[in-house]
Amino acid sequence: MNHSRLTTSALTILRVALGFLFAAHGWQKFNEWTIAGTQAAFTQMGVPAANVAAPMVAVLELAGGIALILGVLTRVVAALLALDMIGAIVLVHAGAGVYADKGGYELVLLLGAAALAFALIGAGRISVDRAVFGRMNNKLAVLA
Repeated sequence: MNHSRLTTSALTILRVALGFLFAAHGWQKFNEWTIAGTQAAFTQMGVPAANVAAPMVAVLELAGGIALILGVLTRVVAALLALDMIGAIVLVHAGAGVYADKGGYELVLLLGAAALAFALIGAGRISVDRAVFGRMNNKLAVLA
């Protein structure tokens, strides 16, 4: 297997896994916690405008996760998800330290860093972005 195929495979695996995790967290906010429960939790955690932020975050994580899985508008979606994770670190997790079992930021940092990486490099070859926009040097592909 050559380097290009390995890179394509690795990007696809990471993008799909990242998308799955974001979609799962969005789904959790809708179905397990409910939007009202998520709003209450956000309020308790000190998230500003929790009544607006909670449904926006739930939609972003669910729809954005699905978009990442498919590789649709990857750069834009990934940038928004990276901003979501920056907000989560700053507003909720930073004070608890690194470790997730203590409410820390380790998972949020990893999700945010991976999302930022996809915002910078795009979806890769196996994606809707590539199928729609074609070659990655296409001017429209820069946004995808």
